[in-house]
Amino acid sequence: MKEIDENTLKVTEYELLDKLPDPFVFDSGERMTSPDQWEKRREEIYKYAIDLQYGTLPPAPEYFEVEPLLDWSPVCKGYKIHAGTKEKQVSFRMQVILPEKRDGKVPVIVDGDMCWMYHMDREFLNAALDRSVGWVMFDRTELAHDNGGDGRGNGALYGVYPEYTFGALGAWAWGYSRCVDALEKLDLPIDLDFIAFSGHSRGGKTAALAGAVDRRARIVNPNETCAGACGCYRVHMKGVQEPGGINESRSETLDDLMRNFAFWMGDGMEAYRKCEEKLPFDTHFLKAMVAPRTLFVSEAAGDIWANPVGSYQTTVAAKEVFDYLGAGDKLFWYYRPGVHGHRVEDVYMLVNVIRHEKYGDPIDERMFRRPFKDPGKAYDWTAPGREK
Repeated sequence: MKEIDENTLKVTEYELLDKLPDPFVFDSGERMTSPDQWEKRREEIYKYAIDLQYGTLPPAPEYFEVEPLLDWSPVCKGYKIHAGTKEKQVSFRMQVILPEKRDGKVPVIVDGDMCWMYHMDREFLNAALDRSVGWVMFDRTELAHDNGGDGRGNGALYGVYPEYTFGALGAWAWGYSRCVDALEKLDLPIDLDFIAFSGHSRGGKTAALAGAVDRRARIVNPNETCAGACGCYRVHMKGVQEPGGINESRSETLDDLMRNFAFWMGDGMEAYRKCEEKLPFDTHFLKAMVAPRTLFVSEAAGDIWANPVGSYQTTVAAKEVFDYLGAGDKLFWYYRPGVHGHRVEDVYMLVNVIRHEKYGDPIDERMFRRPFKDPGKAYDWTAPGREK
């Protein structure tokens, strides 16, 4: 596989609109003095990183049923999940693909991107299956439509929970949690203590959101999310994708996101479209909500639209929280060569993190390689007790 170094991506323009806000400061203005206060602060962060960014999320269902559709195969099983209120439910399919060779219960990757055909590619699937990691897949569009021309509120889940303000990302994230509910009911050779959430692009946004709120996800892996999850709202950048390249491109902004895909997000984000620096949070808040569980942010060095520098900045900022909670070794980030896409190498690196946690496999040496020169920190604070 091609190697990267800090000269792989040439950054031609970098703008930091404002310093990243301090996640350790309570809404009252007081600063945390102990890691024991993180849960209280996390509840405050939820209002911004979740409710404001994505809308109020649908709750855990009152009614829940798992209908077997395909159960004769030891490695490929199909189910239909029925969930919602007592009066009204939504139904969607879940597919489980297990390794042919396994010794005991296996970890699994839950991925809502079954609507994309590359998830049926054998090489993609085998990047996990060949190393004793299974897949749990569902089609998120069965819960909320992904048709830009239709606008907000289209899809089955909106009819079940009309009183909530979630956008499509919130509906899709609800599907991740319902898949875990199903796994907890089914008698499958799956290690429920080693569940990873993953997805790509808009699916990566969804995985980040689902993993932030559902603590049953031991490992959270958003892949190349662009704006709205891992890219930084306060960082705008331009760059050239590869050494010697001539085609300069720019990162996605909140204005781009809301102009094209407002139905994914919470209504409240509209007020910040061209003044991101006024947001009461940035995406390091969302990343920090995963702590002290494992966060693995995977990006592509040439995916300028995904704001690779901004993603790095918010990951570094989130690490302040991970370190403060004694979980600094639970945050991983990786840049592969190339452009936007969910590639076999991305799966390989996620499986490396999973196997590192479950079996003690060494972390791949390509982890933590930055494809651009250090831009300097985008914040001027540090964890409580570590101030100079």
